[in-house]
Amino acid sequence: MTNFKNLRGMVDLLPTQSHGWQRVESIALEHFNRAGLQEIRTPIIEKTELFSRGIGENTDVVGKEMYNFEDRGGALLHFET
Repeated sequence: MTNFKNLRGMVDLLPTQSHGWQRVESIALEHFNRAGLQEIRTPIIEKTELFSRGIGENTDVVGKEMYNFEDRGGALLHFET
């Protein structure tokens, strides 16, 4: 039988853990709202050039904390952990 491991930086949250995270998020949102901050949601996948140009191709973030892959159209994309 094959044992599967999560990708580095990826975790599964089980129901008992999800409730705890939802509570933390709820408290944080209350504080942010009181401070006049609003939520934004950004894509989880972006073109690699956006990050390599902004922070440099030879940084630890680009080299160790990003998964890069090519889409069907040939664009190089990344997912950051």
